[in-house]
Amino acid sequence: MKAVIIRKYGGPEELKYEDFPDPVSGPGQVLVRTCAISINPIDLKTRSGAVRDFMPISFPAILGWHISGTVSALGPGVNSFSIGDLVFAHAPNTYATLCAVNASELAKVPAGMDLAQAAALPTVTTTGAQLVDIAVDGSKKPMVLVLGAAGDVGRSAVCRLKQHSARVIAGVLKRQAGEAKRTGADSVLALDDDKEIGNLPELDAIADTIGGPTAAKLVRKLKSGGIFASVLAPPSNAAERQDMVVKTMEI
Repeated sequence: MKAVIIRKYGGPEELKYEDFPDPVSGPGQVLVRTCAISINPIDLKTRSGAVRDFMPISFPAILGWHISGTVSALGPGVNSFSIGDLVFAHAPNTYATLCAVNASELAKVPAGMDLAQAAALPTVTTTGAQLVDIAVDGSKKPMVLVLGAAGDVGRSAVCRLKQHSARVIAGVLKRQAGEAKRTGADSVLALDDDKEIGNLPELDAIADTIGGPTAAKLVRKLKSGGIFASVLAPPSNAAERQDMVVKTMEI
């Protein structure tokens, strides 16, 4: 097969497109012929060595964590997929024309979905879901503001919140209001409208995907004991709200 390989940490110049031995689908695995992959921040951090202390790699290495493609072979014990199925997954070593994927991490591509789009889904959907899970933390029907609800992670967070029966406010720029209404949120907040922010009710949680001054501005709307959960970092004024809980997913 062909693969994009690195032999040492460094910049994009270390990525080499070369021949590499074909993987074999072991027990419980599926061999996928790649149609598309997606590149995420963790790929860049892995390649550069920024996360080597807790995510070391052995060289030569194939990077990548996202894939869509066609089932090419089935390992022993796999009966949930068939040869030719269109699938996508979060799996290691995806910068290659073939990839062995655990069947438990593989899903069939929904009818009508483009394979390139499917390859972009794994991180944004799981990140949005994980963000919500730490923001809600078992609360019953909480009122949650999603900052950046028009973005991919934000949309995923809104969807997950509705599964939690939460009351969801989609925080977006005023020009994105129409798009935000289609996310399924209960209401929309224009983050660039101070009057709308002033009228915002007290919140049980904030699920933040944008950070910066906007996140800092909205912190005051959290109730005492409320949760500020972010895929980025704590708000710059977190010290002013000792009565709130801050949870981050920053890598």
